[in-house]
Amino acid sequence: MSKDSKKNSLSNSLIRPISNEKWQPISIPLVSIIISFIAAAIVILVMGKNPLQAFYNLFQGAGILPKPTYAGYKSMLTDFLSLLNAMTPLVFASLAVAVAFKAGLFNIGVSGQMLVSGFLATIIVGYSGLDAIMAKPLVLLIGMIAGGLMGGLVGWLKYKFNINEVVSTIMLNYIAQYVISFFIQMYYIDPVSRQSKYIAEVSRLTLVNVEVANLKMDIPLGFILAIIIAILIKFVMDKTVVGFEIKAIGSNRNAAKYAGINVGGTTVLAMVISGGLAGLAGVTYYLGYFSSIQPKVLSSIGFDSIAVSLLGNSHPIGVIFSSFLISVIDQGNTYMSSQAGIRQEISSVIIGLILLFSACGEYLKHKVSRVKEKEVDRKESEA
Repeated sequence: MSKDSKKNSLSNSLIRPISNEKWQPISIPLVSIIISFIAAAIVILVMGKNPLQAFYNLFQGAGILPKPTYAGYKSMLTDFLSLLNAMTPLVFASLAVAVAFKAGLFNIGVSGQMLVSGFLATIIVGYSGLDAIMAKPLVLLIGMIAGGLMGGLVGWLKYKFNINEVVSTIMLNYIAQYVISFFIQMYYIDPVSRQSKYIAEVSRLTLVNVEVANLKMDIPLGFILAIIIAILIKFVMDKTVVGFEIKAIGSNRNAAKYAGINVGGTTVLAMVISGGLAGLAGVTYYLGYFSSIQPKVLSSIGFDSIAVSLLGNSHPIGVIFSSFLISVIDQGNTYMSSQAGIRQEISSVIIGLILLFSACGEYLKHKVSRVKEKEVDRKESEA
């Protein structure tokens, strides 16, 4: 066999698992994850550690695998529920980015939308003294409205004045960060924690330290809602006129306008939906996973969600799985560090590698199409 033949054979064997276009939204991220874990294993080996043991400890820390021992009132179930609690706002935030991507927009202002929604829900409901039956739904409603209004403003600026959404969202992030920091430090600061005063437990979207079967667990009420909304977003995008119009303007705005689609109105609507999802991320984060707001700090979830959405191919169901994977790595890194003797920064290396290889998705699709074209040409020449 010639050198070129061997090279082509190797290339084809590597490309074959992702050659089916129908399954590429799943196969390409999966291949990216496998390659990234192999690369991370090499890094861990270079450090003189056992990568299999490190990954095992990582999954133990996230509640996927059992630990040898647990503290009082804790178990693998409590660790897993903590994982879902951390994952919930990430799912909402990643869905927000995904919807904007579908419309050809880049919502980099998710962190600011989260902060505004969380702050308004905190001062309106968190400090109000309402009972749980009224408080929890009202928190969700305020989050959606506040985030939707901020997202709609970005969409309107894009439509009316053609202001790039990246610029406007970054500016709104800064405005939200410092204005809200001013109000917290002036009126709502806790003198001990130097954060906003803690909200009432009845308005919190996570049930904390619920005692069941001699276990104390945190139950994230927003998790089921996140799954339902992801399925709803998929339905809207695949089966409704609105979803078709959003994807049409994302593919080609000029062609969509020529086809009679209201590009401006659809742009605003897409950003309203994106902002509303970011608002839900905000209330499940600041009134769920946490119960207060740190001044002058934007949540990293708003920026992580961009990468998570890319890993999930901006597909609502893909976003759930990619959020789960990133949350597992993020939540399990402390235990991995303590048990395997590996620095916590390795988890960031793993996440970075996953996202690096995921960013090569379009290149892989191009490579697949090129291999198929060469195969067709070869068969035609042989015939």
